[in-house]
Amino acid sequence: MNFDYTDKTKSLMSQLDQFMQTHIFPIEDAYHHAVFNEGPVWQTPAMMQDLKAKAKDAGLWNLFLPEEYLPHGAGLTNLEYAPLCELMGRVLWSSEVFNCSAPDTGNMEVLAKYGNEAQKQKWLLPLLAGEIRSAFAMTEPDVASSDATNIETSIVNEGDHYRINGRKWYTSGAMNENCKILIVMGKTDPSAQRHVQQSQILVPIDTKGVTVVRPMAAMGFLDEPVGHAEVLFEDVIVPKENLIVGEGKGFEIAQGRLGPGRIHHCMRLIGCAQRALDMACERVNKRVAFGQPLAKQQSVRESLATMHCKVEQARLLTLKAADHMDKYGNKVAKNIIAAIKIVAPTMACEVIDEAIQMHGAAGTSQDTQLSAMLAYARTIRLADGPDQVHMMQLGRNLAAAKAL
Repeated sequence: MNFDYTDKTKSLMSQLDQFMQTHIFPIEDAYHHAVFNEGPVWQTPAMMQDLKAKAKDAGLWNLFLPEEYLPHGAGLTNLEYAPLCELMGRVLWSSEVFNCSAPDTGNMEVLAKYGNEAQKQKWLLPLLAGEIRSAFAMTEPDVASSDATNIETSIVNEGDHYRINGRKWYTSGAMNENCKILIVMGKTDPSAQRHVQQSQILVPIDTKGVTVVRPMAAMGFLDEPVGHAEVLFEDVIVPKENLIVGEGKGFEIAQGRLGPGRIHHCMRLIGCAQRALDMACERVNKRVAFGQPLAKQQSVRESLATMHCKVEQARLLTLKAADHMDKYGNKVAKNIIAAIKIVAPTMACEVIDEAIQMHGAAGTSQDTQLSAMLAYARTIRLADGPDQVHMMQLGRNLAAAKAL
């Protein structure tokens, strides 16, 4: 692969970095203050809309959407988008500024790829415009959701409508007041073959019988104002036309959705880890212990060097995975997607944890974002498939290839 970014990518990276330096880094503290002190905690601060307008005007909008979805996005390849997603990842909430935040990105891709024209008009276009937010309801508390075929939520065909019953949790985005639509995965035919029992269906969040029970904490963080909700579906009735593609297509849609989603998380985590490393470098130059700056302590220098190597290794593997996705498709690139999903979250956990150590007590406090970054990185070791599932599948594929 070519290790040089294209001129197009370099230009967008420069624009995006300048935007971050001008409009986002200076207001990080003000944004957090607004979330917790200037209105309902699940209401996105008004300054987000101002930032979105600036991002649109700058042409930094829907950068995640590939060429096949033009004119809605920037038409970038995965390899072109990777360094941009990394830059956004340096501030946990900044992806929303550019309409590139999860779970909306995955939901938009689902609707763009699988949705019918009416579904696109009603839900995709407002999402692409950043006017509403969405959630993806897949994980359940009562079964091991690492195996998606375990899902128990029922979607029963009753003629002109479907009846939905079930309980979901860690439904990311569902706490936000601007969340208007849920994509719900459940079973339409429990007697069918294992991977065609599931379907996905659109459920407006204000539908009768939908109850947002509570926010779910991730490592103690509620991720305000977006949140991860427990959601109860009790005899929820939605029209038949809300089904995406058709019955039995849920697992196929989920696999198509999670391929890009997994690598997007890895890209953002590279940004988190790089930001943590940068913060650590600044910290050790300012703090004095035992008569000299921490930066002159040999153990600190060794830790910084190791952190740098880990970030670079993960970055290169992420770029290689993105390149393979572009050249060969997600299915062929499944091994390297699995590899980076194993590597990047663990790397980020290690690097961010070391940065916390170098900050001392401040690293665990609300005065830095390091603890929130660590919670995000640790959570991604479970989200979109836990480490063990990816290791199992990658190991199986490698062994099978040698057995031929």
